[in-house]
Amino acid sequence: MNPAEYDFIAARRRLEAKPKSASEKLTSLEDAGSRVRDGDIVAVGGILFSRTPWALVREILRSRRTGLTLVRNLMCYEGELMMVAGAVNRVMTAWMGIGLPWGVSKIMREYVESGKVAYEEWSHLALGLRFRAAAMGLPFLPTLTMAGSDLARVNAMKTVDDPYTGQRLGAVPALYPDVAILHVHRADRFGNCQIDGYPHMDADIARAAATVLVTTEELISDDDVRRHPDRTVIPGFVVDAVALQPFGSFPHECYGLYEADVEHFDEYVAGITARGGAAVAEYLERYMYAPASYADYLDLFGGERLARQQRRARELVG
Repeated sequence: MNPAEYDFIAARRRLEAKPKSASEKLTSLEDAGSRVRDGDIVAVGGILFSRTPWALVREILRSRRTGLTLVRNLMCYEGELMMVAGAVNRVMTAWMGIGLPWGVSKIMREYVESGKVAYEEWSHLALGLRFRAAAMGLPFLPTLTMAGSDLARVNAMKTVDDPYTGQRLGAVPALYPDVAILHVHRADRFGNCQIDGYPHMDADIARAAATVLVTTEELISDDDVRRHPDRTVIPGFVVDAVALQPFGSFPHECYGLYEADVEHFDEYVAGITARGGAAVAEYLERYMYAPASYADYLDLFGGERLARQQRRARELVG
């Protein structure tokens, strides 16, 4: 575990020095993606195939970044793509795979068991508490999670004595990412973000990270934000860049707007079952590298397929 991940004094100094202007944060998808540097700790918002910042993941892959640490509470196949692309040398998560019907990631097992990529596992709650501690500006949070688990032996979690009861507690270290990449339903030009449905850990991730990059399905006016201040999940003063990108999570879902493309997941996993990592390399070439723009990428799915997933999402919330 890198001490920089939980150094709250250095993180506070970094955040205090960070400009917190009320200026516009609007930029292009390409510019936002270019702000990720080799060796960065990158925290990914959303969960599994829900609200994945797919457009930003694609930009990072196209930038051919290396030496990244990828962090996500429940990691989907963005982790597989980054492994095969050589973008990451470490992943940190509680579980990795598309979802239960598709099983644990075969690519993760191949790359971790061969020593190509380091795998750091925390419980679902523990990783959330790491982001929460960082969002609070603390070095750690006390917890009972993972107490008695073998995970506590292998991931360097320490213990502390409760000064009030004397009980022995786990001490989950803060996690201060270099970059957070997030996808939201709506944002204004200043970076104030609204999320419909389950927000997961995105608010804590945004407050913990040194740089916060956001894609949004829709741009709204600052008057709309002021009219409904309670809907702002991520305040603009922590956001560094926001880019408008409809279908920015596809083929993953964005609650209420479009459903995940399960048929696409089936095809992807079938390829891995048949050809292993070579299928992921083919997927990278076809969907990440070959299309010149995100619009070209979406064209690979076709307008009718996108519209179908929109209709399915509306059926759930209508």
